[in-house]
Amino acid sequence: MSTGILRFLTPGQLVPFGGDRVATVSPELAEAFADGDRLVVVQETGDLLHIPRAEHERVQAAVGTAVDAFHALAEATDDQLTRFFAGFADRLAHDAVFAAIADANAADVASAEARGRSTTRLVLSPKMRADMVAGLRVWQHTDGRRDVQLARVDHEQWWVETRRAPLGVVGFVFEGRPNVFADATGVLRTGNTVVFRIGSDALGTARAIMAHAVAPALAAAGLPEGAVQLVDAAAHAAGWALFADARLGLAVARGSGRAVAQLGAVARQHGVPASLHGTGGAWMVVAPDADPEQLALAVRHSLDRKVCNTLNVCCLVRSGADRLAPVVLAAASAAADARDAQLVLHATPSAAEVVAAAGYDAIAQTVDELGTEWEWEDDPELTVVVVDDVAEAVGLFNRHSPRFAASIVGGDDTQQQRFYDSVDAPFVGDGFTRWVDGQFAFDQPELGLSNWQSGRLFARGGVLSGDSVHTVRTRAHVHDHHLHR
Repeated sequence: MSTGILRFLTPGQLVPFGGDRVATVSPELAEAFADGDRLVVVQETGDLLHIPRAEHERVQAAVGTAVDAFHALAEATDDQLTRFFAGFADRLAHDAVFAAIADANAADVASAEARGRSTTRLVLSPKMRADMVAGLRVWQHTDGRRDVQLARVDHEQWWVETRRAPLGVVGFVFEGRPNVFADATGVLRTGNTVVFRIGSDALGTARAIMAHAVAPALAAAGLPEGAVQLVDAAAHAAGWALFADARLGLAVARGSGRAVAQLGAVARQHGVPASLHGTGGAWMVVAPDADPEQLALAVRHSLDRKVCNTLNVCCLVRSGADRLAPVVLAAASAAADARDAQLVLHATPSAAEVVAAAGYDAIAQTVDELGTEWEWEDDPELTVVVVDDVAEAVGLFNRHSPRFAASIVGGDDTQQQRFYDSVDAPFVGDGFTRWVDGQFAFDQPELGLSNWQSGRLFARGGVLSGDSVHTVRTRAHVHDHHLHR
């Protein structure tokens, strides 16, 4: 077998993938590809991803710097890490320092709006700023957790222990989320380093946070400059190059569903564990005995804005639907009114009659389309389904949903437990759905919601936090050196 270097592509060239399929090189790809560029073939889909030499080299340098910083970080003290988080938080809280970051964010928002892009998660609002500072204070006051004994087994002549240890370099790709900078630096608390690639919408904000808060905080704490790296590139190819770098200990992606799935595929085929967070949409099941006031509050507080844990599908049990459908729809309409917006309803055939009887118009939706996540910007969007019983609702959830967040309103303790046991979701509640958030629920800024979307690397579900990114090392202590196998 001979190998060589790929220096050019030709239109119509066939590229094998998946073992028994081929992708075809387009004329546009062939023209754009130059000597020194790289081609990644996504083995799951056949997507041909073009990584220009400049993007590859930029990422290679950033990851290399982060690898060096990871080894240097082993010599840093926990007090230095504490000083970093304190300094980062102090700078974000300082109005004069934050003014430059706010200006950069305003420019990003204006640019995104001019291009018709969503700015829902891009605006660095006072609340987002306060949450970023609060999250950094969590890491500031967290005990050192880089070297903790997990287990010990004693033998007659020796003993062996397992210890928690840092994982390595964590790569992040995310779109338009300035707060992730604060959340994801939490991996330093457990001795890891981080390389960010952020989408073009928020790149100016990211540069400002790095220049005015992160870099000065690292320097003041005496930590290696490379411990937090920003890949300063707007091209998607930079994200592909990052996740194709086998030196990463973990790849974390947050953003739109297809893009995140593609990034995860790139990471996995390069041997990099991936934690993906790209789809969402919570479900709520309404038992016949649900309290109307509690139900109205649950719906209202689940539709205040569009994020992954926003209510997407509401299932009403038939015996209570006539009484409770108007409650659900009025609460959803109130959520829209609070945004000066219009409620957009979808209804499966089973729900069409009760929705109409309550005086609302709805767009027809089939049961097979229940996996659709409504990506609304201003107008809250919700699907209503009527089911024969809670078990049918659970079956629909397990079959069609992203198996993310589920809530049941009403039912006695036995029904609540049965729901918890049978629904295939890592996040299960009995009220509003928007509680699913690391900082809100666990006082731990989240990097993503664990690995519910693909695989079970860290847990069946739960919050992936800076505290979660670790590995296990094993150490032996021999006290009788006559020991042999």
